[in-house]
Amino acid sequence: MSELLALGISHKTAPVALRERLSLTGREADRFVRELVAREEVQEAVAISTCNRTEIYVVVSDAVQAEAELLGKLARQASIRPTELANIVYSPRNCDAARQLYRVTSGLDSMIVGEAEVQGQVKRAYEAALAAGTTGPLTNRLFRAALQTGKRVRSETGIGASRTSVSTVAVALAEDVVGDLTERNVVIIGAGETSERTAEALAAQGVSTIFVANRHAQRALSMAERFGGRVVSLDELPARMEQADIVVSSTSSPHPIVEEEELELVMQARDRRPLLLIDIAVPRDIADGCAALEGVTLYDIDDLQAIVARNLQVREAERAGAEQVVEEEIQRFARWMGQLDVLPTITALRDHGARIVEQVLAENAERWETASPRDLARAEAIARSVMQRLLHEPTIRLKALDEGGVHGRQQLLRELFDLDDGTHAEADAADVGQDNVRALKRRA
Repeated sequence: MSELLALGISHKTAPVALRERLSLTGREADRFVRELVAREEVQEAVAISTCNRTEIYVVVSDAVQAEAELLGKLARQASIRPTELANIVYSPRNCDAARQLYRVTSGLDSMIVGEAEVQGQVKRAYEAALAAGTTGPLTNRLFRAALQTGKRVRSETGIGASRTSVSTVAVALAEDVVGDLTERNVVIIGAGETSERTAEALAAQGVSTIFVANRHAQRALSMAERFGGRVVSLDELPARMEQADIVVSSTSSPHPIVEEEELELVMQARDRRPLLLIDIAVPRDIADGCAALEGVTLYDIDDLQAIVARNLQVREAERAGAEQVVEEEIQRFARWMGQLDVLPTITALRDHGARIVEQVLAENAERWETASPRDLARAEAIARSVMQRLLHEPTIRLKALDEGGVHGRQQLLRELFDLDDGTHAEADAADVGQDNVRALKRRA
């Protein structure tokens, strides 16, 4: 029987220094899920990796074994011992795993509750797994339902009304540290979605920004046109930092872009004039040692989390409403999973009935030597109709069972009809794939 398993860490369980070691680029995530589904016990896999979390959702035949192997694989990714990782990882299963994804997609599990960027991040992660061919019936249903839940939460509650994000908090922090931003020289490293939101928040303060980008220069040019800024290459970064008051960095680089030695030369050139660095990338763009340089003030994503915890309050009524939407959608998903769970038993029951019909017809074949082919066809149709009507009510009742009673009732049904002996091993091994669903429809 297949189970849904999630394994992950987030800003709630691990500091940025560890999260960045488990962070997956798009290419790494693609390779990661492909390697997972190559294992016999893993049928489906989707990986989500953002600045605040790395989560892997898998459909497995043996959840205990899969969890241990996935933990080891993540530990190797981060170059740490599995025991060290086990202390900070969470691993919900089935509906609890679905609830985790629904809360993530709805912004309820975000550092800034209600932020909207995470829904796009979840969607892109799912689409990447879909393109890699590592999804299946369960994860397809799960992620589509999670994205729909996120839309419901934002349309039916006011939890995202403030439009607060990591970018807006970073700009608010800059204003707190240096005062009025209007005349300040600001450099943004990167040209992704977070950088765009940062530029938007700065433009609202009347600030023109210099964008530093190499890989996405065209996107940076588009943003510069929108927000009245300019674009320079990464080679020009040291010279731009000599003139800057504030640097905000958010790239997808796996390695630091600003190193301590380079920044020391910049600070010498600016006579130690104060420089504010805000690094909202994971992995971090600015090396740890930069914070120790004279004149440098460095904040990372975890520093923003502390500021949010002090200053951001989400009205409890809005949170409660959002949680209610999530629970409604989880109940819907649980009913769907329950139906998947009983399909093997229903298939085995129908197979059992069909075999009895065939056996009875075969046993009485010699008694009908005077019957015409038409008479034989009618007799067979009547026998199959009796079987279908007899099994119709148990099938309906089994599908209607809630999650709490389904397993016990299934086992009782299997014992009553002797569905688990060696004769019926083939039916007992049936899974929830489309072949069984089509077979069930043909027999109905």
